[in-house]
Amino acid sequence: MPIENFARSDVVTATTDESIHELAATMQDEDVGSVVIVDGDAPVGIVTDRDLTMQVLAERTDPDEIIAEDVMSDDLQTIEHDAGFYEATELMSERGIRRLPVTGADGELNGIITVDDLNELLADEHQELAGVIRAQRPPY
Repeated sequence: MPIENFARSDVVTATTDESIHELAATMQDEDVGSVVIVDGDAPVGIVTDRDLTMQVLAERTDPDEIIAEDVMSDDLQTIEHDAGFYEATELMSERGIRRLPVTGADGELNGIITVDDLNELLADEHQELAGVIRAQRPPY
């Protein structure tokens, strides 16, 4: 099944010139741990709450002088909408990432899939399998 069937389409986005204060406020308001940075419709980076902690607070950088472009990932990993579940999990595992923007055929942002989303999906599948096993188990 294509990853687009599992991805969230309500991606929180910002532009490269968004201030760190605005990014943090957006994360708080939207109750998310990341914001995908876009140039038009194309994802170009991602800023996570961990990026803000490690690159701004831990480095004692003046947040008034920092914008999204300064702390966003510069090697953004994405996955095409028609890729499969296992391709997404393999990419996340190999790259050590927890969030994976989903793109359309033209590179436009279509959604996002997270490790939490994949774990929830797997848990649901395990529940379904457990139901089949319970239904077929002989009485003791």
